[in-house]
Amino acid sequence: MAFSVKMVKSILSSHNMPVDDLDAAAEEICARHSADFDSIKEERDNLRTERDNLKKDTETLASVQKELDELKGNPDENYKARYEQEKKDFADYKAQVAGEKALEAKKTALREIAKDANLSDAGIAKAVKYTDYSKIELDDKGVLKGKADILKSLKEEWPEYLKKTDTDGADISNPPTDGGNGAGKKTKEEILAIKDTAARQAAMVENHELFGY
Repeated sequence: MAFSVKMVKSILSSHNMPVDDLDAAAEEICARHSADFDSIKEERDNLRTERDNLKKDTETLASVQKELDELKGNPDENYKARYEQEKKDFADYKAQVAGEKALEAKKTALREIAKDANLSDAGIAKAVKYTDYSKIELDDKGVLKGKADILKSLKEEWPEYLKKTDTDGADISNPPTDGGNGAGKKTKEEILAIKDTAARQAAMVENHELFGY
């Protein structure tokens, strides 16, 4: 409660303060009291602000501490989960690489059998592309198991790509290009009868005069 000059003068008068000094004394007392009161109020406000900030810091600290306690309380589980995931990812990667290498090895082995089956280059490419590799296996030496069966299967599945032997006649999958008119030269009908598109087009180019260009 702030003092008024009138109140202070009344108090001083009751204590026999000389009348001439009453006004000056009352004003000084009130001024000092007001200054002290303002100082106390400012200090109180500062304390309230500090208290509010401390409360916020305490709440933040409590939240952070809770997270730390949760992490600290389950170190094994957190580490184990990360370790197991990394282990699985690495195992998957190794399996993928191994699978790719195994597939390439099977394709290489199949190419060799396709050559033994006397398939043309186009036929070998077809066989390598469309073979179901899940049904064939490699032995310890990198050779396809059941080679005789695979050889027979290739001949039966891709007969149009079989190269002709000397007794069978000319190889229609790879037309001769002697440029002359000998026995190796094909007729227009023979060229059109070639089933393999690439081989047929190659023969047409080699014998362009038969097609008027």
